[in-house]
Amino acid sequence: MGPTLRPRWRLARAAVTLTAACALSSGALAGGPDYQALPPSAASGGIWKAAVPAPGSMHGEFANHDPFGLAAGVAIAADCSLNWIDPDSGRLYCFASATSLVMFLDGPHQCLERARKQWLRLQGLQ
Repeated sequence: MGPTLRPRWRLARAAVTLTAACALSSGALAGGPDYQALPPSAASGGIWKAAVPAPGSMHGEFANHDPFGLAAGVAIAADCSLNWIDPDSGRLYCFASATSLVMFLDGPHQCLERARKQWLRLQGLQ
């Protein structure tokens, strides 16, 4: 390390040491949050209970089959824990994986058009 970088290195090292000391004294690194201090609703899951649907409680388009899979011609069942609501129609679409959802979001309307055609073909309606 050159002589011009030494003062910056010492300053960065001091900042990291100070940050770690503050985190330890606040309890952020030493055991995490104190769940006994939280209200009962937060300690029991809080808002996350509402964010994860119970199996079978949500009903999406294509009988809960993944639209990205359908667009590829494969019927993949999904539990709706990963979902997307079309802002234009308000319809719910369920996904089998996060990868499927991310790929779908690159072009949702084109994917839905292909998925509808494949769904009709798989149902024997076309």
